Amino acid sequence: MNQTQVTEFVLLSFSYGRPFLFALFLAIYLATLLGNAAILFLVCLDPHLHSPMYFFLSHLSCLDLCYSSVTVPKILANAVRPEATISRGGCLAQAFFLMWCAGAECALLALMAYDRCAAVCQPLRYAQLLGHGTCVTAAASCWLWGLLDSAVHTLLAARLSFCGARLQHIFCDVPPLLGAACSNTRPNELALHISSIFVGLSPFLLVLISYLYILATILRMPLATSRHKAFSTCSAHLLVVTLYFAAANLNYNRPSSGYSPAADTLVSVLYCIVTPMLNPLIYSLRSQEVRGALRRALRLGGTPGSPSNA
Repeated sequence: MNQTQVTEFVLLSFSYGRPFLFALFLAIYLATLLGNAAILFLVCLDPHLHSPMYFFLSHLSCLDLCYSSVTVPKILANAVRPEATISRGGCLAQAFFLMWCAGAECALLALMAYDRCAAVCQPLRYAQLLGHGTCVTAAASCWLWGLLDSAVHTLLAARLSFCGARLQHIFCDVPPLLGAACSNTRPNELALHISSIFVGLSPFLLVLISYLYILATILRMPLATSRHKAFSTCSAHLLVVTLYFAAANLNYNRPSSGYSPAADTLVSVLYCIVTPMLNPLIYSLRSQEVRGALRRALRLGGTPGSPSNA
């Protein structure tokens, strides 16, 4: 096949329903910004939320803000252009930051599950297990883990030669780059498969193990109301985590010959754009502490963390 020196890629654009899809993606993006920024604001300023759980939630909100901002603004800009294009350097940069967020979020979700497991199963040792220094080190390790994983895949993608300038995707990511490549992609695919085990599957197994311990502890609770409340919260968390890991695995753990533009776009939108919008609703706004902090922040003349006058 003929190889060309590609300096710019042409992305998939919406062939119909552009105004509706533009409004839909804009609404999702604004909801993501508002929800995650609100969580960051409340956790930073309200002393009631200065705990390991909300410390990790603030990092999740930061990741979700980055996740959406890496992809959605470019999608919105391309939706109003005759042709959706991105430079080769911009494409690699977008893929790099996207995979950085993906790897860091996988590790962070496992860390958050461990936090809940320690809080529910070992409440007396919780403060000892997750002190401030431990939390800072663990969160920084998640970001570093994602950075290293992303750097490997981006460097491997940068060496590829391409048969044409068209990518079968609405934004740049490693799998569509492999689909457009003419050169040997086996090292890239091998790296993706290995990464899916260590960056994707391993954290997911840690999440499942943590929630199994939580479930066993919940079933031993004497009060049915306490069991129902704990199970409701944990089941919502587990549903979102399962959805995220399943979509990410479908996206990254397939051979390049198996890519379908429509299916890949749907999967990518699910875990890159929709999940960051849902996380604040599932993890935070269901929390009594967060709702209380929000009421304190919105009270006329009050500030987050101020004592209630009621």
